[in-house]
Amino acid sequence: MTDLKELCNEIVQAAKSASDFIVRESASFNIKDTEVKGLNNFVTYVDKGSEKILIDKLTPLISDAGFIAEEGTSSKRGAKYNWIIDPLDGTTNFLHGVRPYAISIGLMEDDEVIAGVVHEAGGTETFTAWKDGGAWLNGRRIHVSETPALSGSLVATGFPYNLFDRLEPYMALLTHLVTRTHGVRRLGSASIDLAYVACGRFDLFFEYDLKIWDIAAGMLLVREAGGKFSDFSGNTKGLTGDETLASNAIVYNEILEIIMSFMKPGEK
Repeated sequence: MTDLKELCNEIVQAAKSASDFIVRESASFNIKDTEVKGLNNFVTYVDKGSEKILIDKLTPLISDAGFIAEEGTSSKRGAKYNWIIDPLDGTTNFLHGVRPYAISIGLMEDDEVIAGVVHEAGGTETFTAWKDGGAWLNGRRIHVSETPALSGSLVATGFPYNLFDRLEPYMALLTHLVTRTHGVRRLGSASIDLAYVACGRFDLFFEYDLKIWDIAAGMLLVREAGGKFSDFSGNTKGLTGDETLASNAIVYNEILEIIMSFMKPGEK
């Protein structure tokens, strides 16, 4: 396999090709052209078209790599390497003409993400990271914030869209944070939220009921930018998105303790 930094450059080109397609289609997209996968879980021909472009572009980069992609365009699984793809993270935003929405691509070696790219579709920002290589925004090194306490933090989160069994403690947690931080933001794209934690715009992000393709690239971005990434119990291994907490390394213990007190980690 090629050098990871060079590989990230190739991944970025794949992401930009898919972004060009998304932008072209957004000009004429009709919300009626939407399929419903489940309650508030939508997919469009744009998601599927973006995924096909990504698979076509990424396949030659590592011949034996498989794919774990949101829309299931490829069923190929690799013994060692697998691409983790969200071809349009923020589909609901896209449906309504609201930004941001993004393309998220991670490369997993065995059970470890070793390269990641988050590209805002139609935007000017591309976030990249590779194992032991740091995190970058448009070629500039980025780091998580140095905010020293939760009281000075800007918090990002996402609302559950079809799994509401933990909604009551989640809303209680939000109320707690709204009154004890600089504020809470909800952008509608987890990969962008995580990228913003990596570059210090947000001090922390948490959400439950995400999927591996939502977090793979963002997880590496946060960690390579000097941040912490875990589930709600502090576990850092084998994460799939069921519970996601990312923050700078300074406020991590403080927010983890609060989340554990409200959300009862592991209860699903």
